[in-house]
Amino acid sequence: MTCGPITVADYMKEVLTHPIIGYYMNKDVFGKQGDFITSPEISQLFGEMLAVWMKYEWQKISKDSLQIVELGPGRGTLIKDILRVFKQFKSLNDISIHLVEVSPILSQIQAKNLCKTIIEYDQKKKKSKNNSTSYYKEGTTEDGIKLYWYHSIKDVPKKFSIFLAHEFFDALPIHKFQKIDNEWREVLIDIIQGCNEEKFRYVLSNTPTPATLFISNDEKREHIEISPESLIIVDYLADFLWECGGFALICDYGHNGDKTDTFRGFSQHKVHDPLLRPGTADLTADVDFAAIKKIAEKDNRLITFGPMNQSNFLQNLGINVRLQMLLQNASKEERKSLESGYHMIMDKNKMGIRFKVLSLFPSILKEYFKKIPIAGFF
Repeated sequence: MTCGPITVADYMKEVLTHPIIGYYMNKDVFGKQGDFITSPEISQLFGEMLAVWMKYEWQKISKDSLQIVELGPGRGTLIKDILRVFKQFKSLNDISIHLVEVSPILSQIQAKNLCKTIIEYDQKKKKSKNNSTSYYKEGTTEDGIKLYWYHSIKDVPKKFSIFLAHEFFDALPIHKFQKIDNEWREVLIDIIQGCNEEKFRYVLSNTPTPATLFISNDEKREHIEISPESLIIVDYLADFLWECGGFALICDYGHNGDKTDTFRGFSQHKVHDPLLRPGTADLTADVDFAAIKKIAEKDNRLITFGPMNQSNFLQNLGINVRLQMLLQNASKEERKSLESGYHMIMDKNKMGIRFKVLSLFPSILKEYFKKIPIAGFF
């Protein structure tokens, strides 16, 4: 049992994914009734534009069957919108859906929203029968599309895949560091002694900690946040795409390696002190896209496009044209909802600039993309 201060990363893990009391593990946290709302929940336009982009890039580079893999699928709304568009394109025969989800309650919500039939597995029984499959749940949509659920990205079958990570990396644990007398100290979380109720505070480590090894030697900032778990996942993803083919799209709020203190909580759609009443609010930090790009491009495995503002990316894909098409046959209430959702995901003072989009492709396609550029990233 740990005694004394703990890292911010350990604090986030306990608060968000503890099997019994973790924030994500036993309740629906999304939507108007939850603590935050995501682009797919706000507007169908978001998922539709991503689906068109995925379909175009897939058919441009491959005739293989397709795995769509989503990391942290929320309620399953994004995948549902994507499948609806793929159905319109008559492209459902060659795809399967693979969802990486650690939350039991969220996987139940996803299955309910996406599947006609569901089979859940007892992992202990599967292991005792020497069953090599690594998914803990499978389902089938009304159109016969197979879905599989996994606890880890490493369990997903090694085949040509499109990976989606929408508001996934922002929830992964971070380590915080402060430079003191030209030496890095880790920011830790400790209990305030002598209080009637349990309260927490930030303290600094007395000496550099093992996590400081993740800090670049040329780092100029005095205060930084690093997510080793994010970098490990991106590193695995880079190997996966290099070996098996496919590509990835990351959509999240973040920065290009220049921000410092972004760790915060969200409760009832408002910023919340992350040390106050742990387990009752979401914990998050801005994604460091520069760090993700650096790992992805290491050893010339992947090439990256972006990060680009969400509004620019969606506009380049034709979201304005799609909106006008939907408005033509919409009722008064539908028009109001469509326009409100559009402005929320596109406006500069809302989600349009705050959210970024980054795509990852195998580097073997570098010369090909000089002739036929990636859609949206121009």
